[in-house]
Amino acid sequence: MTPVSSPSSPTQPAATGQQGNPLHGVKLETIVTALSEHYGWESLGQQINIRCFTSDPSVVSSLKFLRKTPWARDKVESLYLFMLREIRRSSPPVHNFPPPKAAADQEPSASD
Repeated sequence: MTPVSSPSSPTQPAATGQQGNPLHGVKLETIVTALSEHYGWESLGQQINIRCFTSDPSVVSSLKFLRKTPWARDKVESLYLFMLREIRRSSPPVHNFPPPKAAADQEPSASD
């Protein structure tokens, strides 16, 4: 008999090996499109010298090649992660400071 999870408890994902993987759930098409928009095809072909980026580049031709070629896909995924880190570093920092207290909330000063 298999155990049945109760509806009140959340179900856990079956693939726990993907925990912490920044590429989990990101489609290869999304990666290639983001890289081509960020760097442009010419710069992308210079950074990763593969023919699908240098000779008549397109998302469709790149996807066909990358799905069949693990070493090239690894390079593309690595450049995508680098791009994300680069964007994160260049964006202004976000501080989660509490808002300043309103004047009515502050205690009256001795000069009042």
